[in-house]
Amino acid sequence: MHEIFLSAEPLFFIGTYPFTNTFLVSLIAVCVIAAGSYFISRKYAKVPGATQGIVEMVYEGLMDLMDSVLGNKKKSEQYLPFVATIFIFILVSNWLGILPGVGSIGLVEEIDNHRSFTPLLRSPASDLNFTLALAVLTVVTVNVFGIMAIGAWKHASKFLNFSSPINFFVGILEFISEIARMISFAFRLFGNVFAGEVLLIVIAFLAPFVAPVPFFFLEIFVGFIQAFVFAMLALVFIAIATVEHGEEH
Repeated sequence: MHEIFLSAEPLFFIGTYPFTNTFLVSLIAVCVIAAGSYFISRKYAKVPGATQGIVEMVYEGLMDLMDSVLGNKKKSEQYLPFVATIFIFILVSNWLGILPGVGSIGLVEEIDNHRSFTPLLRSPASDLNFTLALAVLTVVTVNVFGIMAIGAWKHASKFLNFSSPINFFVGILEFISEIARMISFAFRLFGNVFAGEVLLIVIAFLAPFVAPVPFFFLEIFVGFIQAFVFAMLALVFIAIATVEHGEEH
């Protein structure tokens, strides 16, 4: 069994920037999504086929879910691209990470009579840099949506409110909660995916043929759930950020 590293392994360096195996898989995920989008758009027809029918059914289901959270059809259409992109990107990244060969195909080097194995491919969400960057991007974008929806001053008043000592303290707590959201987003996704990766490696080492199969199906389910939870939390935070305090229920 090869060594398990918490950080992603660099494959090569571009200047001083390490090109890691998790970054390679994230680029592959982007290419897969782009190719899939192009294929679906080319196959669009007034009378939908099987593929288009499934896509339209998923779209309608997601719209209904967003309507139930946002309570506004127009807002659902406005924020659907962002929420759907997060969901699809994390889902594809997670599922690419459990394909055969990911984590098992790589480079072997002999360093001081010690054999070192570097996987060529690794699940992006098993790298804390990936999940933290995604979390920061999501929280920052949610705040930008809030500014666009209610105005910069009203949005800032959620964090800086000098009308009373209590409101000022609540504003500080709101600011701290934004930082906590980033940490929660990042570590929830990272912890679940990294733990699943370690589990598959250990099971494959102990019983390499039959035993890993049920765990692969479990990881398919976990990959979907983690993408769904991340996207739904982003949606809930958008719903909170795009209304004024007096409008919240």
